[in-house]
Amino acid sequence: MSNPLQPVLQAQGVGKIFQEGVLQTPVLHDINFSLNPGERLAIVGASGSGKSTLLHLLAGLALPSVGEVFLQGQAFSSLSEAQRSKLRNQHLGFVYQFHYLLAELTALENVMLPLRIARVPAKLAQQKAQDLLAAVGLAGRVAHKPSELSGGERQRVAIARALITEPACILADEPTGNLDSKAAEQVLSLMLNLNEQFNTALLVVTHDLQLAESLGSKIELVDGQIQRGIDAHA
Repeated sequence: MSNPLQPVLQAQGVGKIFQEGVLQTPVLHDINFSLNPGERLAIVGASGSGKSTLLHLLAGLALPSVGEVFLQGQAFSSLSEAQRSKLRNQHLGFVYQFHYLLAELTALENVMLPLRIARVPAKLAQQKAQDLLAAVGLAGRVAHKPSELSGGERQRVAIARALITEPACILADEPTGNLDSKAAEQVLSLMLNLNEQFNTALLVVTHDLQLAESLGSKIELVDGQIQRGIDAHA
């Protein structure tokens, strides 16, 4: 459970430099923000602005060249790779532009998967998956495989899968980018409702300014630097 007095996710003076031989390419510069339990934040920027690199750092999939990323008060750089993976699996859920559901599994089995990997008993995992699929409006589609679902339905399954471990924060990478406008609106509404229902922090990386505005708080990246923040707790 999240500590309401402690940020779920925090970046302090984060910078990233990629080096190839003697060539150094700065990608991010002095990124500072925090995200508290239940809060919502959009990170926007043009292609090449550093959004994807920042998302990798926030997920602990890479370490910053300078500065630090904290998840639930723990600095990623102080942990081994195995410890970072465990912390990430415990406290973060992920939603991507492409749903990455396993084609051979049903919606129910896809949502159960994170708990089964964590060795949660099958009966408990199944019940939690059924409850979450009902919460995202798919109670009647639990036995359907991804090929039998619409794009919006597949993304809703992916959201349920991201929530099943009861993460402190959801990181979403262009979650509506592969959907038509109607499905995108439905998925966004669902994510906002679930954010309130479960008090799960929500961070969305997107180039969609309309989506970003709906989250309320926004950070804009320009050439790897924060250009403008609204309620970003810098």
